[in-house]
Amino acid sequence: MRQNRDKTNSIEKALRVLSCFVPYNEELGTVEIAKRLGFHKATVSRILLILAAQGYLRQDPETRKFSLGPAVIELGTAIHRSLSNNLTNIAKPHVDKLRNSLRETIVLEVVRGKNAIIAYVAEGPGPIRIKGTIGDMRPAHAAAGAKAILAFSPPDMKARLLSTHLEPLTPNTITEPEILHRQLEEIRKQGFAIDREEVNVGINAVGVPVFDYQGKPVAGVVAAGLSQAINWGDESPLVSMLKDSASRISKELCFKGESPLG
Repeated sequence: MRQNRDKTNSIEKALRVLSCFVPYNEELGTVEIAKRLGFHKATVSRILLILAAQGYLRQDPETRKFSLGPAVIELGTAIHRSLSNNLTNIAKPHVDKLRNSLRETIVLEVVRGKNAIIAYVAEGPGPIRIKGTIGDMRPAHAAAGAKAILAFSPPDMKARLLSTHLEPLTPNTITEPEILHRQLEEIRKQGFAIDREEVNVGINAVGVPVFDYQGKPVAGVVAAGLSQAINWGDESPLVSMLKDSASRISKELCFKGESPLG
């Protein structure tokens, strides 16, 4: 038992040593780390050498100080690939739970070029089925989830969309670049996007963006239903529930910091 406790204690100390290099990966020496953590200098020296031998740290031959090594980059790359590949799997239980709470169809959308792609659909229990299956594409300038993503995307991404022909799907589809630009600015302020029968007549939708660990919008959680059922007014819980679900998904994608959704 004593041996197991010693191993656990050593692992904890090694992890605390690694955490000293967060967030800016500044070069640190043995004495600096020992003082910061309150560890004995010999203990820190031993941990640093082990971590450097395994590639988790590198030592500058001139300063003799340490910084994060290539093995940490490999771990970060693995996490990034995992989160990107598993976005739908991460979001699915949250989308299903929101569908059960709102009793409306909930859609997970991602953006590829000029289009919004349906990554997952949790159909509502109502008798009328909302059109859309996994893999379906919708123009990004009309879909609520895509507009929520675009509003928080870099200016060049928005500019590329606004410079293209905006196809009308219904009489309500916004096709004027200036009007759409103003709408995207409003979406950024309020934290959610609205599709007022812009994709399908009689169907409204509200979308909220999901952010990854870099703070980039990577998906949109959308509630869609009959126009008289989807209400985003002050007395409606729909927007706050969408934001809560999107925030939970973002957290699982390692998004940190203050939420831009308000």
